[in-house]
Amino acid sequence: MDEQLRKIAEQLLHYNENKPLFYTGIAFWVAFAIILGLYSFFYRKSILRNSYLLVASWYIYYQINGAFLSLLVFSCLSNYGFGLLINRHRKTKLWLIFSVSFNLLLLVYFKYTYFFTDSINQFFGTGYVVFNWLGWLLNQLSTGLADVHTIVLPIGISFYTFQAISYLSDVRTSKVEVVKNLLDFSFYLSFFPQLVAGPIVRAAAFIPQLYQKYRLTTEELSHGVFLILKGLFKKLVIADFLALNLIDRVFDAPGSYSGLENLLAIYSYSVQIYCDFSGYTDIAIGLALILGYKIPVNFNAPYHAKSLTDFWHRWHISLSLWLRDYLYIPLGGNRKGKIRMYFNLVITMLLGGLWHGASWHFIIWGGIHGVGLAIEKLFSQIRRTKSTISKIRNYLSIFLTFQLVSLTWVFFRGENQEKIYHMFYQIRQHFIPRLTEEGVKAYLPTMGALLLGFLLIWFPFNEKEKIRGWFINQHVVIQIVLCVAMILLIQAVSQSDIQQFIYFQF
Repeated sequence: MDEQLRKIAEQLLHYNENKPLFYTGIAFWVAFAIILGLYSFFYRKSILRNSYLLVASWYIYYQINGAFLSLLVFSCLSNYGFGLLINRHRKTKLWLIFSVSFNLLLLVYFKYTYFFTDSINQFFGTGYVVFNWLGWLLNQLSTGLADVHTIVLPIGISFYTFQAISYLSDVRTSKVEVVKNLLDFSFYLSFFPQLVAGPIVRAAAFIPQLYQKYRLTTEELSHGVFLILKGLFKKLVIADFLALNLIDRVFDAPGSYSGLENLLAIYSYSVQIYCDFSGYTDIAIGLALILGYKIPVNFNAPYHAKSLTDFWHRWHISLSLWLRDYLYIPLGGNRKGKIRMYFNLVITMLLGGLWHGASWHFIIWGGIHGVGLAIEKLFSQIRRTKSTISKIRNYLSIFLTFQLVSLTWVFFRGENQEKIYHMFYQIRQHFIPRLTEEGVKAYLPTMGALLLGFLLIWFPFNEKEKIRGWFINQHVVIQIVLCVAMILLIQAVSQSDIQQFIYFQF
């Protein structure tokens, strides 16, 4: 016990890149308990509350990503200044264009330098090598601070960059008032619950909360705790278990497994990515709620979708709305004819795929979704008459949409073209597995986790709400007993090694 406490204290006091302060580790919850305990001295006055939580957010981010905290601070300073300039010169788009370009160039440098360099080398037969120019500049100030031959992707940069761009654009169009206090703006961009993996929070929804009186009802506290426990359960019990016991093994060597095992791995990844990402969002919303802030829902039963269009209304909602408002509509949306609308849809989803990762696989994934959305739009234009949809047809639509979404996840998860090809090849040519009785027994826990994931995904929404409401209405003693029982269950079932959230890499 003393050794474990010493390790936790060491993790809280010093950044260790091999043991970052992930939200699923005990050390993070110790840190959050300390932050919450000290919060009682600051929460009554908004200026103290926001300043304190800004420092806490920067501390959490430093413990997750080390020296890249300086990049986050730089983003806060630069975008605060850009906001003031855009507000002062509303009659011209020059400052908006410059500030958005600056943010995107910074994102491209850290996230896409290797992708573009490798693509140029492949297409033109050149031999360009990546050089970390920003690291070189830092080394001029302090020798040996950065490795000039490697560019490391900062965790969360895609999310806080898109959040900054949305703020700057909304200031230009007067959808939100410019934030004149640097600390308040920095807090908006750095709020730790959703900083590293979203949701992408709009300034119009979050900034007004900075000046409101702190309010946390008993029901909201219970709701926040319920969301956190639900998120941890989805992440640690379902997502990580499936990843370590099936998904990672099959995706790493698809040719070594039968087509059935490959197909099960694909379905398992559909469950994993949902439980992993929505689990993080549940934790983020719960943490924010306990601290007195509300951030938007990011998932709405996405695998209940009856079409790709419906899926993107339910999956990663904050990104879908961001792409619609700051990319699809500025490209022309559906205002410039049908052909242009289809083109805008495909371009938006291609860039949405590229946002997820610097690889052609993500672009292909986004392209498939873009083409699928365009085809759905086309058929909806052709068939305008609305007919009553039977339950069977409704369930069939959900089933087929899930199949399509699951198959496209292969391009999202696959490491390279060869492995992706082998997965589909095994499904077509070597579907039936050759399993012994021992092999079947070995798969039983994994199949149990997969079935549990399916149950969680397709459990009726109204029934889920009843469970949530039941927990919130229980006496505090019963809630504590249930929380302890859930924590013990998670601890017993979860894997020993902490797995980072999937969307940390984006």
